Amino acid sequence: MQRLSILPAALLSLALGTSPVQAANADTAWLASWTASPQAVWSSDFLFPSNVPAVLHGHTVRQVARLSVGGPRVRIVLSNAYGKVPLRIGAATVALAASGSAIDAGSLRTLTFSGQPSASVAPGAPLVSDPVDLSVPDLARLTVSVHLPQASPTSTFHWDGRETAWIAPQDQTRAARIDDAQAGVHTTTARLLLSAIQVEAAPAAQAVAILGDSITDGASASLGMDARWPDFLAERLAPQGVAVINAGISGARLLSDGMGSNALARFERDVLAQPGVRTVVVLLGINDISWPGTAFAPREQRPTLEELSSGYARLIAQARSRGVRVVGATLTPFAGALPGTPLSDYYQPDKDALRQQLNAWIRASGHFDAVLDFDAWARDPAHPLRLLPAYDSGDHLHPGDAGNRALAEGIALPLLLNQSPRPAYKAVLR
Repeated sequence: MQRLSILPAALLSLALGTSPVQAANADTAWLASWTASPQAVWSSDFLFPSNVPAVLHGHTVRQVARLSVGGPRVRIVLSNAYGKVPLRIGAATVALAASGSAIDAGSLRTLTFSGQPSASVAPGAPLVSDPVDLSVPDLARLTVSVHLPQASPTSTFHWDGRETAWIAPQDQTRAARIDDAQAGVHTTTARLLLSAIQVEAAPAAQAVAILGDSITDGASASLGMDARWPDFLAERLAPQGVAVINAGISGARLLSDGMGSNALARFERDVLAQPGVRTVVVLLGINDISWPGTAFAPREQRPTLEELSSGYARLIAQARSRGVRVVGATLTPFAGALPGTPLSDYYQPDKDALRQQLNAWIRASGHFDAVLDFDAWARDPAHPLRLLPAYDSGDHLHPGDAGNRALAEGIALPLLLNQSPRPAYKAVLR
């Protein structure tokens, strides 16, 4: 050890198994500031269209995402989680968003992967970019553009992105904007490839993850307005330097696969493996209760209260093994849900009875570190099995923008915090 102590810093870091960069940045860490949970692209006979092309070949995909907290450097994560073949990335960039597909040209940065401008995303794997110096403020909107020069099957996506994305011919990763009227340009509200954006932060920085279904994913939130309830929560926590990441998937279930893998299967990838997560809020179960017997799952049996509570208990044990706190949220009212649709039988009185039993268990079991009583906050006092009309998007299942804001603003923030957070990051734009 005495001999190591006289080595230059670079050699000492190598001797200890760390890189010089890691040694120089020992006072920083990476923090998940935005995520979109990967899903497998479904077949054309599913109840909902996928809204993405089957193959991309020579296209640029441009997407916009709003961060929760900022930092002096960023990196992005691409996902080929459900792919069967490698995906070739020809070029990729990140920039501060202007409006629509336009970027702040002065902020444009080229992304590299292990020092190279191109890379392959292995089947079933993520790909993390090298960090880039891009000073971004809290709640910044970033534009990520990725060029796919070879035929690339779209096997992995996030269906309900609540943002417009542009699919354009040729390499347009450095374009100031993508013209919607250009021949060959298509738009979608699904997300392709992009699964996370991380920022450099202090080692003590923390993130709150929300594990949920379409109510968390924002099925009825206004498009492009960052109006999901985790978005509003991010606005409240950003001044304290706490990130919020959305691990919601429309159609998600706790115990069974739905429009994505079941929560027990994806919990490690979508929550526990995300850097900086110290607390997870779980709002899941309504699809477990209501899908069986509908067009989604006509031959499935509804789970019992014991099966649902056991599933929650397994999530809690898995989280605590990693030092992550778990906050339970009660399931919101849904009487009369989805009228005039192929899922008009989504609500039934016996399904609601199970929802209320599960809510009682969430409130009283003592398994959670804290409980958010979304049911009590969102229901109509005059008709407690229904959403308050002011909060209802109109389908009697999903809150609208006002309901999402009310859920986020009803949360006592200390319930979500694991330790003293760092100050919010204020960017210095150059």
